[in-house]
Amino acid sequence: MILRRAGLAGVLIVTAGCATSGAVKRVETQVAVLRAQMTRQDSARAAELGRVIQLQQRILDSLDSGREMLRQFRGEVGQQLLEVQQQLVQVQELTGQSQRRLAEMKRQLDDRGERLAMMDSAAPAPAVVADTVRVPVPAGTPTPDQLYQSSLQELRRGSLATARVGFREFLKTYPTHAQVPDALYFMGETFAVENPDSAASYYRQVVERFQASARAPTALYKTGLLAERRQNRPAAQAAYQRVIQEYPRSPEANLARDHLAALKP
Repeated sequence: MILRRAGLAGVLIVTAGCATSGAVKRVETQVAVLRAQMTRQDSARAAELGRVIQLQQRILDSLDSGREMLRQFRGEVGQQLLEVQQQLVQVQELTGQSQRRLAEMKRQLDDRGERLAMMDSAAPAPAVVADTVRVPVPAGTPTPDQLYQSSLQELRRGSLATARVGFREFLKTYPTHAQVPDALYFMGETFAVENPDSAASYYRQVVERFQASARAPTALYKTGLLAERRQNRPAAQAAYQRVIQEYPRSPEANLARDHLAALKP
């Protein structure tokens, strides 16, 4: 009985030992599997981390390149702005010179007109000449100077219609007077805004009939201005060229040169 029990115990011990050894092997196998899985996961994480690091590096490189391009762009824009500012200063200087030049020419023209008016007012009033026969002026008729000056005052006052009537009467009553070129010119001035065609017609009369008159270069220059305002470049250029060629020393010649330069394509 005792021997049977001892044998049974031995069998149980051997069986327990075998069972323990198998469990250990299973555990070891599971541990190995887990380690392999962890190794693979670590490798995947490492690879992913490497890709993230590379992406970050590319981003940083792009940012550095963008910053460099931005610095270059800012430098180029700054240089361009500086050049534009310098050009603006030059344009302002040239504009100021042109304005001073135009003002000086206008003053010369005004002075010349005033001198002509003073010379005309100081000259004795001649009798009307018709067909080379001197005839007395009818009683009550204003003198040439009175009619001319009153018409000129109306023009300067802005009363164009009244001035026009006065100059027309002057030309009709005193057709051979020395101030006929001036009267024709100022007749053109009364039409310059309202009726450019009529203005150009009177300017042409001054140029064609009184080429030696002091009003001729001004009338020819005004003809060019009217053509230029109508965007008739050939006619404007032709008028300005005539001013320069036929009246090279007149103030209008300098103005015509400026306009010709502006009309160049």
